[in-house]
Amino acid sequence: MITADQTSTFPRFLDLSYPSVERGEGVRLWTADGAELLDACSGGAMVSNLGHGLRDVVDAGVLQAEKIAYFYMDHFTNEPMERLAERLIEVAAPEMARVRFTSSGSEANETALRLARAYHVDRGEPDRWQMVSPAQAYHGSTMATLALSGRPRSLQHPYEPYLSPHLHVHIGTDPEAALRELDARLEEAGPGAVAAFFCEPVSGAARPAFTPPESFWRGLDARRERHGFLVCFDEVVTGMGRTGSWFAYQQLPIEPDIVTVGKGLGAGYAPISAVLCKQHVYDAVDRGSRFFDLGHTWDGAPVSCATGLSVLDALESRGLVARVRERGPRLLEQLQAALRGNGLVREVRGRGFLLGIELVDLPDEAHMDDRVEEVALRHGLLISTTHSNLDGFVGDEVVFAPAFTATDDELDMMVERLAARCAPTPSRTRSGMARS
Repeated sequence: MITADQTSTFPRFLDLSYPSVERGEGVRLWTADGAELLDACSGGAMVSNLGHGLRDVVDAGVLQAEKIAYFYMDHFTNEPMERLAERLIEVAAPEMARVRFTSSGSEANETALRLARAYHVDRGEPDRWQMVSPAQAYHGSTMATLALSGRPRSLQHPYEPYLSPHLHVHIGTDPEAALRELDARLEEAGPGAVAAFFCEPVSGAARPAFTPPESFWRGLDARRERHGFLVCFDEVVTGMGRTGSWFAYQQLPIEPDIVTVGKGLGAGYAPISAVLCKQHVYDAVDRGSRFFDLGHTWDGAPVSCATGLSVLDALESRGLVARVRERGPRLLEQLQAALRGNGLVREVRGRGFLLGIELVDLPDEAHMDDRVEEVALRHGLLISTTHSNLDGFVGDEVVFAPAFTATDDELDMMVERLAARCAPTPSRTRSGMARS
């Protein structure tokens, strides 16, 4: 265990001690002290959808690095980037027309914000800048993406002075109530002021596996047509098959104008994300300024794109998106049955290999998310949790999101371990890491 006073790094939590992870294979991890863990959250952040140590993907990056690893996208294009963009549209998102590569989910979502703004400016509507988004959300850690959330206590404090004053709605299981609140926010903003509605079609970290009823999406589509704003979907978590289709929006009665993808595109083997848009969004810039000036150092880099291309090929050739679609319902049933009657659990929901366990409301200071996560880790299971109680919308939540390559036996074992340990003791806190 490494404490803050034993490292030259700047830890996320300075009062915690961290185990050192040494290696991974499939859905198993080993720490430096010899502990073996089942990874039920794809690397802890729903990233490693192909598991750990997949040789084909590692080799793809190595082979590209031997040719050329990096140059800045302002000066050249490259074959891996061109092929990956073409294949993404052909295989995963035929509804989309163009792809812009970035390095992380936060960068992809910020790029989507800027693209939505550029779209309206190039169409002669410079007053459109405000975003409307669900309050219980997480879209990234940059100042622009933090502003999309309506969570001042858990995410935005003390950075509020730097954040744009976007508008938020509370979305639950009552679609009509949510649409009435959306109408109120549109009226509050005023005619021609809203650039986009920005949300996850199926929530990831903030409210795992939650999606509003279909009538909400139909109502949102009607309001897009009426008011002229864009719909931007954050699929950093759900893109690349996590919910049983290449993109989660493909299961809904609405298509976005702009969609982002991140974690599963690189599968943990390289930092890569992307923004995809429909033809009319591209056309606005093409017919307007013909200029979209946004670039991060590693956007479209050859090694990242070659790795992403290998990830896409593995998902397609192994039929893993279909595997998630077919196995997901039974996985949800298993988890629901295993936790039925548990007094700590309010709801178990899910799509594909993205399952969420909403805990009952407890005092903030109980930090039940930390306690569940810590107990699970001490008993050989890696999950991820969120302290939603702090926001006051819903109870704390557990994310269950295994790799698509997990076998039936491994999935069964993950469910059994989680159910057996979902009654935590108040011993330590935060992700299996002891207080120093």
